[in-house]
Amino acid sequence: MKKRSDQSSKLDRKTIERNRRNHMKALCFKLASLIPSQHFKTSKDMISQQDQLDLAASYIKQLRERIDKLKGRKEEAMKSMKRNSSFLDEMNAGFSLPLVELRDMGSSIEVVLISGLQKNFMLYEVISILEEEGAEVVSASFSTVGDKVFHSIHAQVKISRVGVETTRVCQRLQDLVY
Repeated sequence: MKKRSDQSSKLDRKTIERNRRNHMKALCFKLASLIPSQHFKTSKDMISQQDQLDLAASYIKQLRERIDKLKGRKEEAMKSMKRNSSFLDEMNAGFSLPLVELRDMGSSIEVVLISGLQKNFMLYEVISILEEEGAEVVSASFSTVGDKVFHSIHAQVKISRVGVETTRVCQRLQDLVY
């Protein structure tokens, strides 16, 4: 009777060990399948399990280093954004929004409009004023930084003999914006 229980416990231990080995094998296969194939010098099937585990460990280490590097870049970008934001706040302390600035450069005009998100106007209205006053818009762009919208418009004089009266254009733009 004792012999029978020893044999059955031996079989149980063998079964348990076989199941453990199969489970570990499946886990190693799953881990190896998560590693991109370019990290293997040869086929995944031809590499020993120990080498696959070493490759997985080195790949995880590379990922961790990349994450740390990207976190550092993100922190630098956030610091830079805060510096730029505080610079813009200092810059904005001297004027109130919206702001209209017109630069006469002889045969061309540059219009810079800075407004807040709550005070917005249609860009086509600005372009219409410029065209009514004898300028042809060459390029127009806008960008949003924080809660400010920056518009930049470049125009050329249609008829160089006549020109454009910039004071009148500036007054009409201010009437539009304010």
